[in-house]
Amino acid sequence: MKRNELSHVFCKVIFQLTVFPNGTSASNNTLSVDPLIAFAFLDAFIELLQDYFGVVSVATLKDNFDIVYQLLEETRDLSGYPLTTSPNLLSDTVLSPSLISKLLASVSPATPGVPSMRQGGYSFSSNVAGGAFTSLIPWRKAVVGHNHNEILFDVVKEMRGIVGKNGTTSVSSVFGKIESNSKVFGTPDLTLTFMNPNKWTCDNALSFVPPEGRFVLADYQYKPLQSVLVSNVPIPLSLKANMDMGEFGGTFALTLTSRLIKVMEDLELKFYLGEDATSAQCTLSNAGSSVGSVESADGSWSFNSRTKTLQWEILKMQSLGSWILRGSRTSKIKAPRPAHAFQICFEIPSYSFSSLKVNQLRLSSETYKMCKGVRMRRKGSIEWRW
Repeated sequence: MKRNELSHVFCKVIFQLTVFPNGTSASNNTLSVDPLIAFAFLDAFIELLQDYFGVVSVATLKDNFDIVYQLLEETRDLSGYPLTTSPNLLSDTVLSPSLISKLLASVSPATPGVPSMRQGGYSFSSNVAGGAFTSLIPWRKAVVGHNHNEILFDVVKEMRGIVGKNGTTSVSSVFGKIESNSKVFGTPDLTLTFMNPNKWTCDNALSFVPPEGRFVLADYQYKPLQSVLVSNVPIPLSLKANMDMGEFGGTFALTLTSRLIKVMEDLELKFYLGEDATSAQCTLSNAGSSVGSVESADGSWSFNSRTKTLQWEILKMQSLGSWILRGSRTSKIKAPRPAHAFQICFEIPSYSFSSLKVNQLRLSSETYKMCKGVRMRRKGSIEWRW
């Protein structure tokens, strides 16, 4: 019996929904589709909308409905399966809003070699609608030129973990992503090598021809050596929470302590107080000395009445220091139900969760010299339960 199933992803205030078949036909042929295909397409389509519009919102989609419709047509084949989500390919057939505005403001539609608007979409002359579709490499245009050839890499390492009520780490992992921004001429063949052979396989290298502009070169997950007894990556901070649940509210005292000799930056702790929460009052202190009840150079707190969330921010958390947030909360109901977990985010500029580092970048198939740069970024996201 054939039936359809739905999958969706949430982007800010927008739900994106897709339908895929699941079941068997009368001839007993399997029609099941892996749901991950649908989720992967929805995530890729959201990134595509962000590339085109910047901010994805209801108003943006309404104002640019014709462009969204064209993107949906170009990213799927006749059967509804994903075809292409590469911005480099789609930019040749679907114009961005900024480019359309410039064309309408400064160029006559009758100008040869310039796309013109008409009902039902855009038409392109033969010398414009080429680009990536005429290239031997699908993800790169045939002719790309720049005044300066350069490629930049951002190696982003993110720790994600869950800490239980007793303070022990339930799970923690490090996920990495190599983000790139390429502005190079021709069709360069690049080889990126890494320094730590114990964390990489084969020849410790990535060989690739970069697309034009921003792209993600690779995603990876770091795992400690098998000889290590504990498979979890150490959490770089600790949290002690003293919670008092009372009628129509309660009190709390939170103590954050750094376990590193490095400085953590932009630390943010969020605590959902429940849908019936009305207010919160807090004071901050550092190593026993008061640093202000609202905002200071060391930290600040705020209560969002719309999301019912208490937010604690520390711009710079010094090495081996402790920060304390004491306060009270009120609620409209007698037995409030706050979340039993804190969400903690942070960044560590000069620290590495793993020893994987970039060694060098080699260029072949082209004779020019190019500028190259690598930047390391480390951040964390921890759920701390109480």
